[in-house]
Amino acid sequence: MELDGIHHITCITADAPGNVDFYARVLGLRLVKKTVNFDAPDVYHLYFGDERGAPGSILTFFEFPDAAPGRAGAGMIHRLIWRVASDDALAFWSERLAAEGIEVQHDQIGRAIVFQDPEGLALEFAAVDSGDEPLRAYAEDIPAEHALLGFEGVRAYDRVADAEDRLLTEGMGFERTAPGLYILQGRRRAIYTYDDPPAASGFQGAGTVHHIAWCDRDDEHAEWRERVAKYGQHPTPVIDRQYFLSIYYRVPSGVLFELATPSPGFAIDEDPAHLGEALRLPLQHEHLREQLEHTLTPLTNPRAKATR
Repeated sequence: MELDGIHHITCITADAPGNVDFYARVLGLRLVKKTVNFDAPDVYHLYFGDERGAPGSILTFFEFPDAAPGRAGAGMIHRLIWRVASDDALAFWSERLAAEGIEVQHDQIGRAIVFQDPEGLALEFAAVDSGDEPLRAYAEDIPAEHALLGFEGVRAYDRVADAEDRLLTEGMGFERTAPGLYILQGRRRAIYTYDDPPAASGFQGAGTVHHIAWCDRDDEHAEWRERVAKYGQHPTPVIDRQYFLSIYYRVPSGVLFELATPSPGFAIDEDPAHLGEALRLPLQHEHLREQLEHTLTPLTNPRAKATR
């Protein structure tokens, strides 16, 4: 069995309209699904990604309108890393972000820029030549050669204990290439890095990461439950999330992991040409549609606005 990189990363927002404006308009990602939280249908679950919502490109947000700002600390992912194609792309993004009033830090050695989204979530764009398929979204004002190309990896705060090292390397197939640095090859490369945690404790809230999902393969999904359990994990049963099947477990450091299938994908209930345009509801919440359409905050999709 082998994992194929990152499937998706899920974060928390307190401002769904501002979240859509930043990730769809400023960063040029496609809003591929507008739905609700399976467990709390009165709030949004928004999905952004490339043109087809491919695993490796998907960033999702639970909206909790009253959520206070969170803070990343030990046992939490604190930075998301996207790929771009070149140093010219980094220059383009530096200028674009600055025009939005966003402070950008440059890492010349790592060929990367680092900044925060409007709610304080740390983001990095890295010039990477991975050889993987570029997972690119179309945006009218972002040249294709400068567009985001899918995730490169994440950085988490903690020191790696032996049990977690064995889970990652022996259990999940990561290669430890340096202390605290793990690489998953599979069909799509992903990097998982541990940084020393700050002194201040962390807590979840707006601008923090809820969990990371790794992409397995449809015919191997159920077997992964047994595999991670052998390394001391307590995985959930297989859960149907409508667009993929999921298994969750919390690794020793505290980060919530998910294993997700690539199928059936986001076109199961929408024409691929119109992903993210209408509110889609899980079948068990369809009876709430009239209520939810009146109570959920109206969202403006910058992509739809641009094509008028």
